[in-house]
Amino acid sequence: MSKIVFLDVDGTLIDYEAKMPDSAKIAVDAARKNGHKVYICTGCSKAEILQRNLCELDGMIGGNGAYVEDHGHVIMHQGLSKEDVKHIVDWCNKRHLGFYLEANSGMYCNDYMLEQGPDTMMKYALGKGANTNHAKDTANAFISGFTHLQNEDLYRDDVNKISFILSSYQDHLDSKAEFSELVANTWGGKGELALFGDLGPTGITKRHAIETLLDYLHEDASNTISFGDAKIDLSMFECCAYNVAMGNGGKEIKEAADYITDDVNENGLYNAFKHLELI
Repeated sequence: MSKIVFLDVDGTLIDYEAKMPDSAKIAVDAARKNGHKVYICTGCSKAEILQRNLCELDGMIGGNGAYVEDHGHVIMHQGLSKEDVKHIVDWCNKRHLGFYLEANSGMYCNDYMLEQGPDTMMKYALGKGANTNHAKDTANAFISGFTHLQNEDLYRDDVNKISFILSSYQDHLDSKAEFSELVANTWGGKGELALFGDLGPTGITKRHAIETLLDYLHEDASNTISFGDAKIDLSMFECCAYNVAMGNGGKEIKEAADYITDDVNENGLYNAFKHLELI
């Protein structure tokens, strides 16, 4: 029976330097040729995904569940209101925090992101195991993908979520209090070591998006398999029938997995696809 496979992107389909192992492409191509459907399920916006050299897929879930697409057809898109965006933009600017707006049309940053972003992304890449040169290249490539906007041009109505640099973990705690009607997360490190906070609309999760897609496809969750490497992927695990953690994944995701494969750069995806007889 054909399966529906959901892949996280960073640390799962591609490594932390945004490179996709050849074996991962081979695995996805072969699984789709065998009749299985493969979707990415990521926190990235569509604009960010389009900057990456990924393999052919059946569709995507982006913005941690804010956007759902099947073969180019938009099934769901639920982002932040313009009023929410204005509130977050003003709050971050007042605190001198670099941020970027994640929209399907692009990624839009403020002045502080241009100042703080390169060093912060260097720390992120180094923390994921990249050497200094690769970390610098990754950081520069990430920042170069932004469109720089100022003042009221940042008050947009097409934003899925907003990521902002944490000057300390207190910024995240304060964001939870200031934006209690939204969902506040962190990324780029565990707990108080997190480099970024993010804010998105309530009710939006990877689980909700998967359920929306399955309903559209008239498919049952019993045919689903998910792959992830981080705590944010746990909502996928809650609704999929079988769940795989990458060898480079964190403790929480491994404890929740049905199977733990190898690291992303040690043919982890390919080996798991073979183990599950998808290829």
